[in-house]
Amino acid sequence: MPLDQSFVGRSWPPTEPYLVGREKIREFARAIGATDAEYHDPEAARALGYADVVAPPTFPVAITMPASREVVADPALGVDYSRVVHGDQRFAYTRPVVAGDALVCVNTVEEILSRGGHEFLTTRTDVTTEAGEPVVTVWSKLVVRGDS
Repeated sequence: MPLDQSFVGRSWPPTEPYLVGREKIREFARAIGATDAEYHDPEAARALGYADVVAPPTFPVAITMPASREVVADPALGVDYSRVVHGDQRFAYTRPVVAGDALVCVNTVEEILSRGGHEFLTTRTDVTTEAGEPVVTVWSKLVVRGDS
């Protein structure tokens, strides 16, 4: 079943703030094998000009993936999640994520394409501080495999 094209351009309300914790950054860094001192040691991060430990560049997926569930879970869109594979992910930073940030996500459906019997859903998540300061924009492409 094709995805509902009327969702293109639709945005959802902001999520509740996510408080970025020092230990969450450290856990994420360890999980991906990132050993840079600024991901683990507040003093090393401060020496580089950050207020606290800085998150690895892919850390926002820990925030944006759960936030984007509201998009794919909308039954009117028509995503059969059992047929979904991850197609692409990219990040455009305004500034790094650091421990102590309280971040809010706003999800938007940017594009829905049909090719070769598959549906391609591109979402954009704008991540800001509670005060609205832009931090990072994250694009995610999901491929909903066709029946064949």
